Amino acid sequence: MCSSKSWLRLPIAPILIIFICLFGTIACSSSGRVLAQDRLFLNRSLEFLDAVTLPRQAFAETPVGGLSAIAYDRQRGIYYALSDDRGNRAPARFYTLQIDLSPDRTQIQAVEIAGVKYLQTPEGELFAPGSLDPEGLAIAPGNSLYISSEGSPRDGVEPFIARFDLATGRQLDQLPLPERYLPRIEGDRGIKENRGFEALTLGTTGLSDVDPYRVFAATESTLEQDELPLDAPSDIPARVRVLHYAINSVSAPTLVAEHVYLLDLAPLGTAANGLTELVALPTEGYFLSLERTYSPLQGNGAKIFQIAVGNATDTSQVGSLSSSLGQIVPLKKRLLLDLSTLDYPLDNLEGMTLGPLLPDGSQSLLLISDDNFSEKQTTQLLLLRLVKG
Repeated sequence: MCSSKSWLRLPIAPILIIFICLFGTIACSSSGRVLAQDRLFLNRSLEFLDAVTLPRQAFAETPVGGLSAIAYDRQRGIYYALSDDRGNRAPARFYTLQIDLSPDRTQIQAVEIAGVKYLQTPEGELFAPGSLDPEGLAIAPGNSLYISSEGSPRDGVEPFIARFDLATGRQLDQLPLPERYLPRIEGDRGIKENRGFEALTLGTTGLSDVDPYRVFAATESTLEQDELPLDAPSDIPARVRVLHYAINSVSAPTLVAEHVYLLDLAPLGTAANGLTELVALPTEGYFLSLERTYSPLQGNGAKIFQIAVGNATDTSQVGSLSSSLGQIVPLKKRLLLDLSTLDYPLDNLEGMTLGPLLPDGSQSLLLISDDNFSEKQTTQLLLLRLVKG
């Protein structure tokens, strides 16, 4: 046993070395955790470039409005914009847009409505008014595009995600939806009214020649069975589900996985808060997301996030997300731009697409707003730069 005197005689230098190593290890571990979190995301930032407001107009005897989604056709150099008209003002449809940028591609010089295509059923008939609520749009291989419909639990109309022929507008096929998304008359399951499949995007990197692309779709808000209880703490975010399909040419579409997306907490007094768009980035496993809010006092708000799948849990076998997530790992997200900080009054931003490359090699990003066919609202186009590094 060492006496107090012998303890005092112990060499000081080795003890200092031990303490230095101990604290150094702790510091390095803490720094390592930060670096690991940083490594989870791509090094990206967003820069606002320009915005324009489209005049209220008609095209081919249809009112141009309710533009809830936009997609850039890189091969043709044109855009497609989906109207969320349920067929009450004109047949359900999408428009072809010609958007001209300045020579340095930092300004929007002109926007022209160049065409309109009516959506048709598999039988080649126009959709009956009220039989769909088109909200999401994504260009697909084979001269086709996907369109998602929110449906209407109130009217007994089920949601769908279907592929349409780009040239004729005729429905080609439809993705299978899990039953948990289909509303029941009891109101205890499925999508909510006007809160269904709003976000839709394609990942074009296939795993093989017979697996050419992936489809990702998300609801705007929680499913009925995922709604948090009324007595839940106010700092718990709403849980949105994101579906992931694999599409190939030799077998039926397959639901690969489902993940949880956590909405940002809405400001006090917010009347609407939801996920309105997803855009798959060229790097597999990464997305941009657009969240939109509306408050009678503060007006419209919007945020763009980078999303990383990482080790997110597959929730396709989880019946309800209304309680504690427990071991469930949600998708990771990082704020890239709070659009409400711009010196520009926002309208109801709902659509987002990667556009052409800019002269410096960076990627353009365009957003479009849904005017709800309201005289008090406008259709806006915003141009941003997505910067690496």
